[in-house]
Amino acid sequence: MAVELEILKKEKLVRATQPQSVSSLVNGYWGVMNRGHVDLSAEEALYLIDIRNAKVLDVAGNEWHFNEVAELLDRPKLMARYLTFKDWRDRGLIARPVSENIGAHKHQAAKAYPQGKFEPPGFAARARFYADDLFAVIDDDDTAKALYNQGWFGQFATYKAEQRGRLGKLDIYETLFLMKHAGLKLDNANEKELMKLAGARREDFRSLFEVYEDWRLNGFVLKTGFKFGTHFRIYFPGANPGKGENWVHSQHVLHVFPRSSRLLISEWARAIRVAHSVRKTFVLAIPGQKKKKNENEKKTHSLSKLDFLLYHRKGTDIENPKSGHPRYLMLSLSEEEYLGGEEMAAAIEECKQAGLELMIAIADRETSVTYYAVHRIEIPGSPYEYYEIEWVQP
Repeated sequence: MAVELEILKKEKLVRATQPQSVSSLVNGYWGVMNRGHVDLSAEEALYLIDIRNAKVLDVAGNEWHFNEVAELLDRPKLMARYLTFKDWRDRGLIARPVSENIGAHKHQAAKAYPQGKFEPPGFAARARFYADDLFAVIDDDDTAKALYNQGWFGQFATYKAEQRGRLGKLDIYETLFLMKHAGLKLDNANEKELMKLAGARREDFRSLFEVYEDWRLNGFVLKTGFKFGTHFRIYFPGANPGKGENWVHSQHVLHVFPRSSRLLISEWARAIRVAHSVRKTFVLAIPGQKKKKNENEKKTHSLSKLDFLLYHRKGTDIENPKSGHPRYLMLSLSEEEYLGGEEMAAAIEECKQAGLELMIAIADRETSVTYYAVHRIEIPGSPYEYYEIEWVQP
């Protein structure tokens, strides 16, 4: 039997008042009970019209269709919210209003990464910098080879073919890091000039370098992530280039997302999918200072930037508000919109305070939904925020 709903035009509200409809909706964890009625959110009302063939009538007995209801209940990114809500519900899972989240949960345990420390080489090095290419070259083959073998700095000779050539090539990040922390000298430039030159080439360079420096100082090795559509690939402390069949392959890639930046969702998601396709973990870095809250924001903690409180599974059972606990908070997005670093950081911070994980749900142009779970990474002593982003099938 189809659910019967009433629309109150003046109040911009859809509700169920018929006893059978009320009972059915309450049992299925729909809406909010209010004096014997069930008041529905825009997404719930649209789902019931679309999937459950619900009839929506006004006080005059006129039937309202999907677009008419959507127009009355319109809100920002309504279709992205509806499509992601619909997909979650179609999977048999429960999505509820974010406002129902009370207290702190324990679903956001940080992943611990191994701790290390950068050990400077015990020798001096000199190089010449090539400004157009943002590369430094060491033509003392003993020095170049020692830097490469001891700290995996630069590329000695030819990539994966050390017997072909005798030069050491350092990228701009390696060059600046070694100048700051290992006494590298350039014949034709100083550290200040390099930073200015690189900053003019790309405005987010300082943020990228700060992240590179942070990981390197904690003993990790970072190399270019160009082949994987990201800024860097990561090797854990103790890694070295290896030789021949023992060549070390990275398991993680790192993308830097400054708070001031904005990125098209389709480009952002593509990098994650590329990493997943080559079996690498995608790590997101959010450098920069947190945006200061004004006095009103300090007084009232709100999760309004997020869209739904999500219940998942516990073993083979589906969690629900009556007997279970929420697992995620959902950020609903569409393929064609932009995501800002500050917006992402704020969503993650709100999840952290709630003790829940962030689930990013992206509806593409065919209305298919792709999910990414966000897990916090713990690197002791780091001033920055790092997160693993995992492509998941709920």
